[in-house]
Amino acid sequence: MKKAILMLSDGTYFEGYSFGYIGETEGEIVFNTSMTGYQEIITDPSYCGQIVTMTYTQIGNYGVNFEDIESNRIFVEGFIVKEYFDFPSNWRSKKTLDEYLKEFKIVGIQGIDTRALVRHIRDKGAQPGVISSINLDLNYLKEKASKLKPMTGQNLVDKVTCEDSYEWDEGDWDIENGYKKVKDFKYFVVAYDFGIKKNILRLLTERGVKVKVISAKTHWKDVLDMNPDGVFLSNGPGDPAAVDYAIENVSNLVGKKPLFGICLGHQILGLALGCKTYKLKFGHHGGNQPIKNLATGRVHIAAENHGFAIMPESLPTDVKITHINLNDNTLEGIECKSRKFFSVQFHPESSPGPHDSRYLFDNFIKLMEENR
Repeated sequence: MKKAILMLSDGTYFEGYSFGYIGETEGEIVFNTSMTGYQEIITDPSYCGQIVTMTYTQIGNYGVNFEDIESNRIFVEGFIVKEYFDFPSNWRSKKTLDEYLKEFKIVGIQGIDTRALVRHIRDKGAQPGVISSINLDLNYLKEKASKLKPMTGQNLVDKVTCEDSYEWDEGDWDIENGYKKVKDFKYFVVAYDFGIKKNILRLLTERGVKVKVISAKTHWKDVLDMNPDGVFLSNGPGDPAAVDYAIENVSNLVGKKPLFGICLGHQILGLALGCKTYKLKFGHHGGNQPIKNLATGRVHIAAENHGFAIMPESLPTDVKITHINLNDNTLEGIECKSRKFFSVQFHPESSPGPHDSRYLFDNFIKLMEENR
């Protein structure tokens, strides 16, 4: 086993062993509390620029398949686990996690005290760091980590958005046939790709929505020329305030077409309304976040992956808060019926995570139907 070192920007370091690609990588160190779903997590474009630590102790035990992916490649900058399991047992497995990481040259480290790392991030906050399995000199790594840029101010959407628009017709998955092709559509939605996950597209298509995915830089007038029934604002990585072109485009679409935003799309919508966003200490990453629906009083468990949030006090007077996170009372959802939009900070499409909040896709259908 080849040794590897994780060095944080504050000089804290952990010694472990390499798995995945032998090399060196850097990014913001965050932790994810999901017990399963590592394949969906590492292929989520929202993790671009970040090194993910899994809090569950054993990772890799069910391998990797070619269906449970959320994009066309791995987007995490690095991967941290307590124990990597190299002998997967699952009838759907096609290769090991180690092989998958090597395929995309993703550096991993295992065998460190992930509980201690998570507690450090929780107390000190998410921060940049370096994983290296080729240079173990602590002074070199400490100096390099100390010079890394924080996530605030980084526009990472440019790195993950599609270059060319495309249409999506893949629906839900079943054990007999895999993903099915949907042919009958009742609605047409244009989806801004800020780092969109495939399962979002599947859940829209499954509800009779023909989806056209467009680049994050597509001008708002071009969107209106397509005459969609609604516009979807996707999840994505980085600081929402740095994606100025997206904020401008969305500000010009508000009130013209029904809008539904998730995660970064929710934050960009908020900024387009004149709100302010701020960096959370260590963010919300995982599949077990308690979200309260203020309209019904019900609490559901949701998947989340974000490091920024909207300041509630900056909301316009006609915008209503619909959801809050019960762990820290941060704003998790907004709505304005007169201007035909709503958005949530969490991930109703899950993948991985609970299905509690998938009703929001039905709400989008209803909003489009009402505004036809």
